[in-house]
Amino acid sequence: MYNGKSVELKSTLTCPNCEHKKDEIMPTDACQFFYECENCKVILKPKQGDCCVYCSYGTVKCPSIQTGESCC
Repeated sequence: MYNGKSVELKSTLTCPNCEHKKDEIMPTDACQFFYECENCKVILKPKQGDCCVYCSYGTVKCPSIQTGESCC
């Protein structure tokens, strides 16, 4: 539960550089702006218009977006 709503916290991030996939647990108290790919070491940043790396590269949007709240 997040702010009284059920949300999915696990998201699979896919690196746009090398296509490496990694399951991660999303934070519920902040947006994650940077993420280092463990395979190629590229630092991922959100795409323009997205609030975090999960909204840009994940299989599941971040908790704030899932609950319909403004993001970070």
